Amino acid sequence: MREADVLIIGGGGAGCSAALHLARRGARVILLERGLVGSQASGVNHGGVRQQGRHPAELPLARRSREIWARMKALVGTDAEFDPSGHLKLARSEAEEADLLRWNAMAAEHGLAPRMIGRNAIRAEHPYFGEEVVAGSLLEEDGSANPRLLAPALAQAARAAGAKILERHAVTTLAHDGTRFHVTANDADFGAPVLLNCAGFWGAEVARAFGEHAPIEPLHPNMLVTEPLPYFCRLNIGVVGGDVYLRQIARGNVILGGGRGEGDTAVPMSRPRPDTAANAMEKAIRLIPRLEGALIIRSWTGIDGLTPDVIPVMGPSRTTPGLIHAFGFSGHGFMLGPAVGEVLSELVLDGRTDIPLEPFDIGRFARPETPGEDEWKSRL
Repeated sequence: MREADVLIIGGGGAGCSAALHLARRGARVILLERGLVGSQASGVNHGGVRQQGRHPAELPLARRSREIWARMKALVGTDAEFDPSGHLKLARSEAEEADLLRWNAMAAEHGLAPRMIGRNAIRAEHPYFGEEVVAGSLLEEDGSANPRLLAPALAQAARAAGAKILERHAVTTLAHDGTRFHVTANDADFGAPVLLNCAGFWGAEVARAFGEHAPIEPLHPNMLVTEPLPYFCRLNIGVVGGDVYLRQIARGNVILGGGRGEGDTAVPMSRPRPDTAANAMEKAIRLIPRLEGALIIRSWTGIDGLTPDVIPVMGPSRTTPGLIHAFGFSGHGFMLGPAVGEVLSELVLDGRTDIPLEPFDIGRFARPETPGEDEWKSRL
């Protein structure tokens, strides 16, 4: 059996960040990833690095993560193309404008300073918007990054710090003997007193193995990218309600998303839907009419986990000492991943963190599950 101080299931941004922070503090870490690091939710999203529009419970974590993004290159050797371009959330009605104003008032209590832009000003500053746009809220310190780069960079830095990052290692058995976890992947056995559950959508299965209930459904974000277009917008753009979002990269391509693709979590497999893509493009054109006629050159999706209240499960298990959860980020965990890993390392090594985790407690879904046999079998 290969022994460690900490086992991590899941090689997304959170898991790889946890491996890095733990290894740099001297912990023996083994991370098990069923595919390649960053191959699911952490690598297939829009790339938003935003605090704007988040649930109030997530803002302390988002604030911590934004600080880490500012020093990402020093931390892992690359900034993952992080661009603090600003995030502009648009309102398409008076009711949505009121939502922006309410969120801005709450955000000020967390030290954020979003700037409200009214109908006339937003036309003057951004003449490419269509008539559907009535107002916007700009948070200038937000931005975007390349999701394909983050998890691999975190994993590489974790390896350099001494962590073992094992890709294509699907967990097939999982058990706890009262003091230690016993995990099998690729017919190899692993043991540790601490297990971090960073398994994304499949994190609910890990929790279920230890008698904990976390309702979750698969989320397949439908993503598109256009041909290169004349450059017109540096901002990361969203809307109240989140049904379409877009940004333009330096070479001119517009990356946009909206709606859901489809997939099979048992395989796992996912694919975008053409009807969903067409609907997202129509909404994008109403926001920015100059996108009409743009050629879509690629579309994609992946698998994330969506909780009923659309915030993650994060923090210690209620049933099993040494088990700590961090999953179900509901389509907006990419930006948070670096801080989630740091917080997990603090919980393991210090027994505490200054980030409030009560809203993310798995106990909010209190309905006991009955574990199966001592050895739980699945494919994570």
